[in-house]
Amino acid sequence: MKLNILDIGGKVVKDDEKYVVKDNSSLNNLVVSSTDLKPGKSTSGHSHAGQEEVYHFVRGTGMMKIDDEVFSVKEGDVILIEDGKFHQVINNSDENFYFVCVFDGSRSH
Repeated sequence: MKLNILDIGGKVVKDDEKYVVKDNSSLNNLVVSSTDLKPGKSTSGHSHAGQEEVYHFVRGTGMMKIDDEVFSVKEGDVILIEDGKFHQVINNSDENFYFVCVFDGSRSH
């Protein structure tokens, strides 16, 4: 199945003052999820025991927190989230920050 990184298909699972999140769960084991994070907002941050994730930053700039480490991320960066690590994305810019992540479909956000 071919997707466009700017529209991964699927359905909107969250739409609020922070972000719009879409999940494409057409695969058996993996979910492709996109987040359009609004300026000055951040994701709630979370961790998943026994789970790994891949984040691909597509448009914009911001910060990423993994456990106690906070660092800049930008368009083109790919971040590998190790099993059980706390992670959060922060949009400290004036424009939307769009990223796509891939995770095990057996869990929810």
